[in-house]
Amino acid sequence: MKGTDFHSMTDEELKTKLGELKTELFNLRFRHASGQLENPMSIVTCKRNIARVNTVIRERELKAKA
Repeated sequence: MKGTDFHSMTDEELKTKLGELKTELFNLRFRHASGQLENPMSIVTCKRNIARVNTVIRERELKAKA
């Protein structure tokens, strides 16, 4: 997903998406360790999406304080 997709989500949707992404990352790591992961770049993509969600959440926190 792109950053603009995350900006259009509400706070609750972002928190839900963050939970989903963390679960997905756990499953990807587990499959990688067992040798069943076909595309190792999917781990990197998932980590970047988690970072994007965290960035949007933090931007909104800072905007609310200002």
